[in-house]
Amino acid sequence: MLSLCMIVKNEEENLKECLEKLELYIDDIVIIDTGSTDKTKEIAAEFTDEIYDFKWCNDFAAARNFSLSKASNDWILVIDADEILTEFCLQRIIKFIENKNNQRTVGRIKIVNLFEEKIGIERVSRIFNRNYYHYEGIVHEQVTSLNSKNYKTADVDIIVEHMGYTQEMVHRKDKIKRNITLLNKILMDNPDDSYIYYQLGKAYYMEKDYTEACNNFIKALNLLSNYAYEYVEDLVESYGYALTNCGRFNDALVIQQYGIYYDTSPDYNFLMGLIYMNNAKFALAVESFIKCIGNNEGKIYGINSYLPNYNIGIIFECLGYREECLEYYRKCDDYQPAVKRIKTLLN
Repeated sequence: MLSLCMIVKNEEENLKECLEKLELYIDDIVIIDTGSTDKTKEIAAEFTDEIYDFKWCNDFAAARNFSLSKASNDWILVIDADEILTEFCLQRIIKFIENKNNQRTVGRIKIVNLFEEKIGIERVSRIFNRNYYHYEGIVHEQVTSLNSKNYKTADVDIIVEHMGYTQEMVHRKDKIKRNITLLNKILMDNPDDSYIYYQLGKAYYMEKDYTEACNNFIKALNLLSNYAYEYVEDLVESYGYALTNCGRFNDALVIQQYGIYYDTSPDYNFLMGLIYMNNAKFALAVESFIKCIGNNEGKIYGINSYLPNYNIGIIFECLGYREECLEYYRKCDDYQPAVKRIKTLLN
């Protein structure tokens, strides 16, 4: 019913734990190896006979599509070796796949990104029917409909923890440098591709070169043709954070123009709260942080609860409103920065 398709290279540190969790739910496991020199293939052989070599050609979409061609089922789940399954509701996944109305719907799993400084949460398109979808993109490949039309997505009950962007993993694989090289190569043939400039900006952002990140994000925005694309909200928010990290607080106010698209997003409103704070627009900052609070899930853990409450507390404390700031700090529960502020204020 569902085939797992993976592309791997030198993943001996992660692959066993990854597959041990997945094999509990999926029988058909397809592994595409792009040139491992460690024990990756030996580990994969403990879980499946479907291991295929793919000569690396600097094209992630080509490798992904090769994996789809080897699957036994039409419905595909794509997981990377550095993603560890933490939740898989089999009954709901079966229901999703068996629903004929979902043949052209792409399922989005939840990925919990483990960074050194924070925990990030995102939904990514990873379950689809290969009769209608494949991959495009040499790097940061995307699920794309075979008829090139926009498609409907739905959140599915799968959660994985992504280990690949901890600082140790990034340096070990030299991912940033590799991606920048590939993306610049692609731009030579696709100089008007908004998505490639977005990914290049993200690569520089991870390298903490915020100036280059800004340069590429603004190019991506200027070339953008459709705000409905899945990556655009992250593009807008990443640009805002890059401007803030550069100390360009006044320039970052440009992000407020995108409120017509993202005014219900806790991630967008949290960013605007920070931007307004840095521009001493405290009333607008509080208003933006309040919009974050609620049931809507954001991409950063706590962005719809204790983080905006803490920042409102900071604003009220700076303005000298002692009781008001204590009220918001107390709403942060056991968030340690808030706990420390309460102790300081009460002593």
